[in-house]
Amino acid sequence: MSTRILLVEDHKIVREGFKSLLEKQPHLEVVGEAENGNQAVSLAKKLLPHVIIMDVTLPDMNGIEATRRILADLPGIKVVALSIHSDTKFVTEMLLAGARGYLVKDCAFEELVHAINAVTANRRYLSPMITDQFVETFLGQTAGDEVRVFPGLSGREREVFQLLAEGRTAKEIANDLSLSVKTVEAYRRRLMEKLGLQNVVELTKHAIKEGIVSLK
Repeated sequence: MSTRILLVEDHKIVREGFKSLLEKQPHLEVVGEAENGNQAVSLAKKLLPHVIIMDVTLPDMNGIEATRRILADLPGIKVVALSIHSDTKFVTEMLLAGARGYLVKDCAFEELVHAINAVTANRRYLSPMITDQFVETFLGQTAGDEVRVFPGLSGREREVFQLLAEGRTAKEIANDLSLSVKTVEAYRRRLMEKLGLQNVVELTKHAIKEGIVSLK
């Protein structure tokens, strides 16, 4: 039986390249593609893939949040993160969200196939670029705020944070998340206080610096 794969990547040319390579493997089948976190959540529920190859930095909803949502409803799916980030913060967040594997994007394609095979066999796979120090920290359950992308933020605060950093207005965010504008504004004030930021410009700069959103 083929391993059914959902490919989540916001750059079309990269997504098509991975799809072409994956479909040359006789035991792998790409059953769907998503370009943002919201699409990933929707397609995961619809297609029920065995494995999701998940980019971390995605528009609308990042790969960390998408992974949390998917695995909350579909814990049997295996998620392999594929990211430009090898920073401990992102690895920690993805593994805490439930991902079974983490690769950096400059890995060889053979490593991606190896990771898929590993997670389908209920093993974990971490890129060799992930340090021994990180593994010891994570497995020892000692990961503190200094190795977190969203220290001290709730799930909803993380969502509002990303959408604000992407330039959405309070009204647009309210519509997207089915909240009132006043509630979104309250979240925005709380975010500023927790992160020690003065305005949305600083928030956006912080998000870009941390790799939560990217400059297109």
